[in-house]
Amino acid sequence: MVKVIMHGCSGKMGQTISRLIAADDEIEIVAGVDTCDNGNNPYPVFRRIADCDAAADAIIDFSAAAAIDALLDYSVARQIPCVLCTTGLSEAQLAKVKEASGKVAILKSANMSLGINMLLKLLKEAAGILAPAGFDIEIVEKHHNQKVDAPSGTALALADSINEEFDDAYDYVYDRSQVRAKRARKEIGISAVRGGTIVGDHDVIFAGEDEVVTFSHRAYSKAVFGKGAVQAAKFLAGKPAGMYDMSDVINAQSKM
Repeated sequence: MVKVIMHGCSGKMGQTISRLIAADDEIEIVAGVDTCDNGNNPYPVFRRIADCDAAADAIIDFSAAAAIDALLDYSVARQIPCVLCTTGLSEAQLAKVKEASGKVAILKSANMSLGINMLLKLLKEAAGILAPAGFDIEIVEKHHNQKVDAPSGTALALADSINEEFDDAYDYVYDRSQVRAKRARKEIGISAVRGGTIVGDHDVIFAGEDEVVTFSHRAYSKAVFGKGAVQAAKFLAGKPAGMYDMSDVINAQSKM
């Protein structure tokens, strides 16, 4: 039985994961951490991660960027692997994540869904064929009106996946309203839409002369992210220090 701490347990994703784990015989939540306890959790909830004294095999994090520094300190000090799902981290925090991964197992992913992680691989091949043929690349992401960071971590991950194919030769453009100029050839435009209760939509557009190729992913429920996080926690428990991602989880499952 894998024992986990749910960091950000009272949020929407924390509650989604709590329900998924309650129905899973291979994993259980032994404690939660959140600034507020909604009273519906069947496990103890601590307001600060530093106060949590539960013995655990892994931490699942869906919280906020402001809480990540304390989480990383705790993960290293207690030697508890962490599935880090919070997006919108600063450059300093990303550096701290990398440093922490030298001391404890960290799995970081901008998106936990199987479909998105498959798309990351497909985009490399598509970009290698289409971009040299003159196709422009644009990414449009849509999320609910409560999401605070823009563009989404997933949109940036999609752009990074493409850019890696070209040794980071492409620049990212987030706003064209202030520049009256033609589109540069080596740029990836990234646009963000916020509204309603959209769980997560991502379109990667390759626009060429007289034809357009679009890769699309639609998430209809937060459960797709929760399921990935649960699988990631099972995978990460007991792993040595290092930086992991969802491709490691997918590869491990394919060998089972």
